[in-house]
Amino acid sequence: MNMTVDGALAAAREKFFSGHVLPDGLVPAPILRSWQRCAEQGLDASAAIRTEAMTAAELRVLHEQNETLRLLSRSELVSLRAEAKHTDSVVILTDAKGMVLDTAGSAEFAGQAAAVALRPGVAWSETVTGTNAIGTAMAERRAIEVHGAEHFFEPHGILHCAAAPIFDPFGKLAGVLDMSGHASAQHTHAIGLVRLAVEQIEHRFFSRDFADMTVVRFHRFGDLLGSAREGILVFDGQKPVAGNRRALALLGLDRKLLRQTRREDIFESLASNQRHIQGRNGDQFFAQITEPVQAPLRAIGTLPRPAPKPPQKGPFMTSATRDDLARAIRLVNAEIPLLITGETGAGKEVFARHLHGQTVRAGRPFIAINCAALPESLIEAELFGYEPGAFTGARKTGAKGLVQQAEGGILFLDEIGDMPLTLQSRLLRVLQDKEVAPLGGGVPHKADFVPVCATNRDLKAMVEAGSFRADLYFRIAQFVIGLPSLAEMPERHVLVETLWAQLAPQHGPLPAAALDQLAAYRWPGNFRELAGRLRAIAALHDPGEPIAPAALPQAGEVLAEPEIKWNGDLGALTEDAMRRAVAAHKGNLSAAARALNIDRSTLYRRLVWKGQPN
Repeated sequence: MNMTVDGALAAAREKFFSGHVLPDGLVPAPILRSWQRCAEQGLDASAAIRTEAMTAAELRVLHEQNETLRLLSRSELVSLRAEAKHTDSVVILTDAKGMVLDTAGSAEFAGQAAAVALRPGVAWSETVTGTNAIGTAMAERRAIEVHGAEHFFEPHGILHCAAAPIFDPFGKLAGVLDMSGHASAQHTHAIGLVRLAVEQIEHRFFSRDFADMTVVRFHRFGDLLGSAREGILVFDGQKPVAGNRRALALLGLDRKLLRQTRREDIFESLASNQRHIQGRNGDQFFAQITEPVQAPLRAIGTLPRPAPKPPQKGPFMTSATRDDLARAIRLVNAEIPLLITGETGAGKEVFARHLHGQTVRAGRPFIAINCAALPESLIEAELFGYEPGAFTGARKTGAKGLVQQAEGGILFLDEIGDMPLTLQSRLLRVLQDKEVAPLGGGVPHKADFVPVCATNRDLKAMVEAGSFRADLYFRIAQFVIGLPSLAEMPERHVLVETLWAQLAPQHGPLPAAALDQLAAYRWPGNFRELAGRLRAIAALHDPGEPIAPAALPQAGEVLAEPEIKWNGDLGALTEDAMRRAVAAHKGNLSAAARALNIDRSTLYRRLVWKGQPN
């Protein structure tokens, strides 16, 4: 705030605390409401702040009571720590009563903050600490900034605080995330960073506890499915029992109205294979629907498996990929693990889901796990489940892990290269023994599933570097399928036409010039990028309307093949082609070797061993 604003705020404080009614606009409405609540409670703004810190034993109990919230929030505390250090601030997590649980960030400012009791074990609700971002965010149930003299107690005027409440899937306040720093410094992005972090935490709540219910994830834009910006609703039969704030905003509902509705009042129809749904208000959404996990219907090796489904319409495939799919079907039917490799966006999960539908395990669960997205502190419990009381914050009834939920079907482990080393050994034992022992010393359960793993990383290189276990690699990579990048596909015109027909059937065929331009672009984001661009083109144009040039990849974006000049040295020409292939595949030697149709070891020997990795 500048001197003029600070002066106006000081004058407003003087008027308010002298008993005068403030005209509208002198201070933000939420701040004025908070001042009024504090005054009504009899708080004295000029009095010394009386706070009682907890003993170490009491703080341990507080941490145990809020262990789940702390686990779900740990990634955000870590990610915001660097920003907090950069702005000489601290990040603070509190429980639902405003008790500070954890802090991270600038050690220097943390010492100054402790002088005003901004430390673990201290309450920052309005009733105790007056107007402040934590307590006022709780009272207002919204994100808020409190700057300098906007704080009720005068000693807190040294602070600039930005906080947002954290709500659980049932709309109950779970805690508050806050970023606090010097009032004299600029904190332009603090409130935005806190909001984004809270959205991630609230999204993570839905990764647990709803296996026996229908979970609907939806958004107007398909690319946002799976992100923290997707709407999520949970149904117990026809009754909505949980949902996030994004879902309520997308549907125009509030929490109270949601509880009074039924599933059929919200969506036209829902089925597990739907990818598009329509709200009763007419809005169209992309969707992912997860039905309740059913208990296994048979003991291992007793009743016959269901017959495979007839061939289904699947993703675009080259002749080579179709051959890979045919081999993969036979391998999965023989219970042989697969590893799918390919660049980001190349369609590894799409391929795996289509594969699942063609095997004898069709109709059984397909459980997809993104190993890079699960917090390291939770991944073991999520994968293998836990017994009642296995750790503080665990459900009283325990929980079945994702591995057990894949019973009879396929366990798809995406981004397997990002699994922590400590978990790799545990996964290896499960794959070897086909038994799952939940956390907390439970009895091991037999497990019947086929693992299909995927990665965009070079696992062989990671094995050589010691960051991926060799024994796990050979267990999961008994057969490797490499999906080509979109740039490697020779049939790009057909691919674009096929995908356009699937995504925008009402628009008719693409004009020849637009098709040529789309097919000429290399699409570094592969299918994900191409599908996103095609959806955008469809949204920006009415059927039959000419496609605007600005909607297409521009000429500068089309990556033409560079001219290769030969100086008579065949070896140099060969190595130049190798370097170009490695550069085109962003350093991925395996992908470059596939594009050149040579063995990876040849590429490694010619370039890396000679000290020329690029």
